[in-house]
Amino acid sequence: MCGIVGYLGDGNAYNVLIGGLHRLEYRGYDSAGIALVDKKGKLNVYKTMGKVSVLENFCKDKNVDSHIGIAHTRWATHGEPSDCNAHPHYSEDGNLALVHNGTIENYKVLKDALVEHGCTFHSETDTEVLVQLIEYVRLQNDCSLLDAVREALKQVIGAYAIAVIEKNNPDCIIAARKSSPLVVGVGDDEFYLASDASPFVEFTDNVVYLKEEEIALIRRHEPLKLYSLDNKENEIDVKKLEMSISQLEKGGYPHFMLKEIFEQPATLLDCIRGRVVDHGRIVTLNGVSDNRDTFINARRIVIVACGTSWHSALIGKYLIQDMCHIPVEVEYASEFRYSHPVLTPDDIVIAISQSGETADTLAAIKIARKMGAFVYGISNVVGSSIPRETHSGTYIHVGPEIGVASTKAFTGQVMVLTLLAMTIGELKKTLSPEDVAKLGNWILKLPSLVEKVLSLAPEIERLSLIYTYARNFLYLGRGYSYPVALEGALKLKEISYIHAEGYPAAEMKHGPIALIDAEMPSVIIAPKDHLYEKIVSNVQQVKARGGSIIAVVTEGDETIRNIADHVLEVPDVPECLTPIITSVPLQLLSYYIAINKGKDVDMPRNLAKSVTVE
Repeated sequence: MCGIVGYLGDGNAYNVLIGGLHRLEYRGYDSAGIALVDKKGKLNVYKTMGKVSVLENFCKDKNVDSHIGIAHTRWATHGEPSDCNAHPHYSEDGNLALVHNGTIENYKVLKDALVEHGCTFHSETDTEVLVQLIEYVRLQNDCSLLDAVREALKQVIGAYAIAVIEKNNPDCIIAARKSSPLVVGVGDDEFYLASDASPFVEFTDNVVYLKEEEIALIRRHEPLKLYSLDNKENEIDVKKLEMSISQLEKGGYPHFMLKEIFEQPATLLDCIRGRVVDHGRIVTLNGVSDNRDTFINARRIVIVACGTSWHSALIGKYLIQDMCHIPVEVEYASEFRYSHPVLTPDDIVIAISQSGETADTLAAIKIARKMGAFVYGISNVVGSSIPRETHSGTYIHVGPEIGVASTKAFTGQVMVLTLLAMTIGELKKTLSPEDVAKLGNWILKLPSLVEKVLSLAPEIERLSLIYTYARNFLYLGRGYSYPVALEGALKLKEISYIHAEGYPAAEMKHGPIALIDAEMPSVIIAPKDHLYEKIVSNVQQVKARGGSIIAVVTEGDETIRNIADHVLEVPDVPECLTPIITSVPLQLLSYYIAINKGKDVDMPRNLAKSVTVE
């Protein structure tokens, strides 16, 4: 849950590294640091607690003249955020500097052994253990840095993406990865290194994604070389990057989150492009169609995910069971891996992750594959680990999502799950061609309908002023709207730090109704669906106890309008498409409440975008 950047070439390393850190700051912003080898062969390490801007200010009067360097922005795991615990960490003799993303699980055993051999430690991190181990191996064996890294990593248990530079060899960077992403950008006589490609998108579109347990040898004016841990040279697969610099900029919006909320009409269009054609009569996902028999004969489907992706998975359960008549279970990936799961070759496991790097979800995939299940991945990031680890899958194609609180990735995931259910349903003949055509036509209308929902922004901004200082919120929904309630509550918690809980509305009377009073607002998602009369009853129950109600309703709903304090009207769509329509006003409500409270909506405290540690 940290961001790594590296550079080796003839240009100004500092400018590339600082710019890259700003691009990766969504991955962690507890502290930041940079290591450079200057032209006199001195290794300079500068690091500070706080955001990248603090580091940038700290470096203003420092020697940053260099053509090689590594940098890091941290989300704390081992040791509190501090200058000392910030990366890069360096070896005791000051010869090596290292940045690291991941967790070294056996760091305590390694540290104790190194202390016995005379090593002194200055931080609380597992990362310092790794750099000291590499230098110890190098000195004991009088070997190259590449060999020392390889031998040290053989002793490591855990996850890592690392980059190492050496004071006495200023023309080389060694990088390696296991269960944590790392990508090399190949330019004209220069190399870039990062946790994802965003730091160097304006410099090169030629990228190499490091594979599991692969080591990169990056040397000035020489071709890139890749090795396995057992010292076999690997083939290099250079890919063309599909990303533009405009996708990584705010485009006139005050925050990435607001930009990404307003991008959803376009991102939904990108998500369905080529998948819903002939005026909606043909709906297909190649990842499903290419594995026709597997999906037709599936005994059950298990969906694993975390956070917002788990909420989309719950919606996926409703979609698949409704359209395909296949039993579906939804599991937190973090619990699935430790729950002694029972899977068979007749089961399908669907793994959902925006980043494609979520550690718990990757672990769940490995368990599922080991037990013989067919594994299908849904991700946003091309070249990430989950697409490589699964048998088949689908990209959501919503573009880079920089805001830590997911918005467009959520609706993209729900859209892909809808298309997946429709494709399976048609293959199994549980959906008729007429059913597909009717729903497909509605899907083609969705981008413009979401555009209409976004026109509520000024109204929601005014409404947010009333509720900015509430201390608790209750979000209620039924059927497809229950996961939307969970997601709405999560968004509010993530960026405004207001406690909020999502519940199935029918469960309110089994406990949460005790919380209802004039100071406990309820957000009720109540579109016109087959449970509408039930949700009206829940609205009345909240109102009877003096609760304040914000209701998201279908256009023209006068019944709830006459009960609720505030209503937000959304277009009438088929029930299975309501989650995409109703989630958007909840995103806006969370955003404006957080802004009113003066919070940093793009980088909320204690959170990071890509959860690459357990």
